[in-house]
Amino acid sequence: MNIQNKIAIVTGASSGIGKATAELLTKEGAKVALVARSKDKLKKLEKELVNSYAIVCDMTKEKEIIKMVKKVIKHFGRIDILVNGAGRGYDAAIEEINIKTFRYIIDLDLIGPVIAMQRVITLMRRQGSGSIVNISSGTALMCLPNMSGYSSLKRALVGISLTAREELKKDNISVSVVYPYITATDFEKNTIREGKEELWEDDGEGPQQSPDTAEFVAEKIIDGIKKGTGEIYIHEWMKK
Repeated sequence: MNIQNKIAIVTGASSGIGKATAELLTKEGAKVALVARSKDKLKKLEKELVNSYAIVCDMTKEKEIIKMVKKVIKHFGRIDILVNGAGRGYDAAIEEINIKTFRYIIDLDLIGPVIAMQRVITLMRRQGSGSIVNISSGTALMCLPNMSGYSSLKRALVGISLTAREELKKDNISVSVVYPYITATDFEKNTIREGKEELWEDDGEGPQQSPDTAEFVAEKIIDGIKKGTGEIYIHEWMKK
């Protein structure tokens, strides 16, 4: 897809990978709807990015997601790209998972992206094309202690994304899923943790490297949108 003059929605746009992706999309000539809960951060970013449009939205609330998509259509007239970047980490051993908290994470990390996809698919089909990008996690490719809840949702998002890719290819709608590695953002700081935290320790057998920058991940995402890549691995060694 040629990104120039396209209309994009980026959820989780107030910080991290979402913010970096919104900035790079703007640089590539897209007009971006900036979606997150942090009003002050969004308004600041809206002033910095030409032709952007800030929308405060809680991605755990179906009615707010539906309203958000309607606002984008009313403001821009169309939607060409959806980047589902909003999400939060959750670390807990199986026996210590708080079901109430887990339901919140399910709504944010999995159900929210599905609702957003549903709302844009009909429009994209009518337009004759579109691109949907769901940001999963490298943990979806691994089995790490205390990450069963989070990684299971990210694996589910992979399954939904790749199945949707098959369902929608006849409509010229490309669906991609992204597997970020450890990224230098506030993600770990904002992760919800339950019980005794047993940090995963690198056994020294895998690739040794520093965390990626959000900008580096955004570059991979933009490249994937342009090429219509199904699975966007941030590093080649992450491929199975």
